[in-house]
Amino acid sequence: MTVTPTGPEAVSPTALRRVSAASLGVFLTSWALCWVQAYVVNDDLPNTCGDLHRQSFPPEVACVSADGTLTGANAGWIEALFFTSLVVFVLFASMVLALATVRRK
Repeated sequence: MTVTPTGPEAVSPTALRRVSAASLGVFLTSWALCWVQAYVVNDDLPNTCGDLHRQSFPPEVACVSADGTLTGANAGWIEALFFTSLVVFVLFASMVLALATVRRK
């Protein structure tokens, strides 16, 4: 006969794990989109641009015009999604690890 736990032991961190995994998936997808934009779509940009702007996190290769406009830069929403999903992943993964540590004691 199995006894089901009651109280704090009954709460399962599966929702935290799901949010953590989903945010990791969004982070990796947005990183892949930025990488493709920088190194596949804008592959020939360094050959045609005089003033090149490179960024490594998130990956970006853009051409800076004389008036200050950027050509080939990542969209603002994708960078916001990139950093937001990274922060959410770190926070929720930390909570899952802390909860697992507390439950082991």
